[in-house]
Amino acid sequence: MGVFDIDQDKLAAARDRLLAEIAANARETANWTGRSQFSDAVMAAMAKVPRHEFVRREDIVAAYVNRPQSIGHGQTISQPYIVALMTNLLDLNASRRVLEIGTGSGYQTAVLAELGGKVFSLECVDKLAGPARKRLAGMGYDNVEVQTGDGFDGWPEQGPFDAIIVTAAPERIPDALVEQLAPGGRMIIPLGRVHETQFLTLVTKDTDGRVSEQNMLPVAFVPMVRGPMVRRIG
Repeated sequence: MGVFDIDQDKLAAARDRLLAEIAANARETANWTGRSQFSDAVMAAMAKVPRHEFVRREDIVAAYVNRPQSIGHGQTISQPYIVALMTNLLDLNASRRVLEIGTGSGYQTAVLAELGGKVFSLECVDKLAGPARKRLAGMGYDNVEVQTGDGFDGWPEQGPFDAIIVTAAPERIPDALVEQLAPGGRMIIPLGRVHETQFLTLVTKDTDGRVSEQNMLPVAFVPMVRGPMVRRIG
């Protein structure tokens, strides 16, 4: 079953329901996150990016359900509410340089790209990185660079970064990512072991280089795993 075998009006209606759920989730978790609503820019990006283009063909009918979905190779596409929350917590603008750890199918990458700036995305699974790169290029995202690499090492050649977003959970914050976060920058990262309590954590670095951490929300992410060294592809 392909995208065009699905009623496009039904997809649009499902997307509208999803946006309403995201707004409701923001209000429900405000005591944790301090954000009762997300910015207009973030919500516009969530509305524009076609999530059905980033899920497996057999999952298209559930593309706009507010839950994570498997994309193969032991990885998932994150719950849309979490995508919106993590993006919103970065406080992005068009001049930002963003590092994403964990491209996956490219959905979070596309949401980031909609907000402008330059997005550098690392994926440790080459069989995901290649299709994601092709998919994003085909959709016109020319402000994105996707590479296969080890997220624990970051991407020092392209740093420092104004914002870093990590879409898999290490047990502790990788030192390299802290080093590559620019003064005044923000990092959002899930921390903790799989099958134990994980917390979405906001890391900030002030203009003097001092780093602080704030737990935002209990979450459940796939583990962050080692990958190859960064290598240029295509």
